[in-house]
This record gives sequence, C-alpha cells and structure tokens, in this order.
Amino acid sequence: QVELVESGGGLVQAGGSLSLSCTTSLSRYKLRTVDWYRQAPGKQREVVATITRGGDINYADSVKGRFTVSRDNAENTVLLQMNRLNPEDTAVYYCKAQVIRMFSSSMLELWGQGTQVTVAS
Repeated sequence: QVELVESGGGLVQAGGSLSLSCTTSLSRYKLRTVDWYRQAPGKQREVVATITRGGDINYADSVKGRFTVSRDNAENTVLLQMNRLNPEDTAVYYCKAQVIRMFSSSMLELWGQGTQVTVAS
C-alpha cells in the first residue's frame, strides 16, 4: 500500500531554517499536486503552500517570502524550505498529495504522517 513519506523537521531557534520533504513509499506512484499543511496546538489545520506538477505555486500570506516550495519530478519529491522561522511557525507539518500510479488513470489523495517543527524563541 502506497504512503506519503515525510522527512525533515525538528527544533530550531527563531530566525533559523528547516527543510521538509515529501515523497511516495512506492516509486511507481507519482506525486501530482502537493499541499503542505500545518496544525498548531489548539488550532485548525491550515494550508501553507501548494505546488502543482507543472510548478504552479501558492503560499499562505503568513509564510510568503519565508517559505519556498519546490519539486523534483525526476526524484518524485517535493520540498518545503522554511527560512526566518518564528515561534508562530511551530506546528505539525503534513504533506497532502494527489498521487497517480504509472500507466494508470486512477488517482489517490494521501496524507503524510506529519512531522513536528518547533521554533524556540
């Protein structure tokens, strides 16, 4: 069964940087549109960045100019580079992706397991 695999995250001081990555557990499943979400304690999950397979990108206002989403289609990976982090960015970050199996038209929507990002003041 295919899953989304996230990596990265951790603890960083305010003003620092972290990078998250998202890929599929089975290489025959390819990422299409990928959204990065985050959920802080006591808050609703919110989308912070979206990237389509063609490279169209959108960011939440709260992260514009600080976060950069990119993708390497050959490596089937999407990255979220987070710079100038502040304590308000502390949350569990999730990738959500449309995933399509090679040589098939069937598409799945999957969520990653989530990774903790903690920004210390």
